[in-house]
Amino acid sequence: MNGLMQRHPLRSLIIFVVVAVFVWAIFAAWPPGLESVMGKKKVFLSAFFNGITLGALYFLVASGFTLIFGLMKNVNLAHGSLYMFGGYIGYEVATLTGWWILSFAAAFLVVGVLGILLQLVVFRRMEGQDLRQTLVTIGISIVLADIMLWIWGGNFYQILAPEWLNGPMKLPLVTAVKSSGEPVYMSYPIVRLVILCGAIVIGVAMWWALNRTRIGMLIRAGVDDRDMLSATGVRIQRVFVLVFAFGAGLAGVGGVVGGTFQSIAPGEDIRFLLASLVVVIVGGMGSIPGAALGALIIGLAEQFGSVYFPTYAVVLTFLIMVVVLAFKPQGLLGRTR
Repeated sequence: MNGLMQRHPLRSLIIFVVVAVFVWAIFAAWPPGLESVMGKKKVFLSAFFNGITLGALYFLVASGFTLIFGLMKNVNLAHGSLYMFGGYIGYEVATLTGWWILSFAAAFLVVGVLGILLQLVVFRRMEGQDLRQTLVTIGISIVLADIMLWIWGGNFYQILAPEWLNGPMKLPLVTAVKSSGEPVYMSYPIVRLVILCGAIVIGVAMWWALNRTRIGMLIRAGVDDRDMLSATGVRIQRVFVLVFAFGAGLAGVGGVVGGTFQSIAPGEDIRFLLASLVVVIVGGMGSIPGAALGALIIGLAEQFGSVYFPTYAVVLTFLIMVVVLAFKPQGLLGRTR
């Protein structure tokens, strides 16, 4: 942090001021003049928390994508189909058993097995051939989308959370002050807060596994110099199969999360594939903290854009991506090679 302030004092000052203003806007009571410009504080806080929880969903999907694309150099444009397939599997398991938690495990395992098949049948035969991987996985995504449309139709499916997650939770954030001086506190759905906490735990665990464990060391070494690592006797292909399965399984888990507080329907695969691409480009390929930061930025941009700039909400995320590419082509937290 001190090094950043010494190298870029003006940028650090701007970031500090923006963060300070944002924190004040969240915790302080708004004066009437500010509400006349920005609208009700409740709307601002709703957009803020919706952006964070949407960012958590994007992170779950994009973290698997950054493992496969950023670390293993496999261009898997069928990743959005894995997300949607996981959502459908989670819906069926939750509906049949009534166990919401079980739907996560089922989606992770089933989509993980599908990821293993993709790695063995497709990507192992096309290592280093980015264009062929791109074209083949586009074809696979189209086939999978048609199969899912044939099985589940064009309806919207909602995965129901258990009763203990239904309803709102009161947060210690003041949205308004009554004429009597009594503060009005914000309420927010419990299920979204639980999912946010789960995404944080998964992100920290992934960062720890990649940077503090032997398997993480093998993955990073295999990416940097696969031939040298293989010469030491490590079965790098087996390691990469497991990484691909884990990344695909995370996409399946993301599908269950998306089906819980949004819905699963045809077209969601394209949406989340594009979101994953934007998140990875903004945050930096192969970086778990970068995926978290990129997902947070894109989630907040979408939600605040839909509230305050509805006409330009779609353009805002791509504008962020263009700005990042212009000044930091490797992404905000990506490594310079």
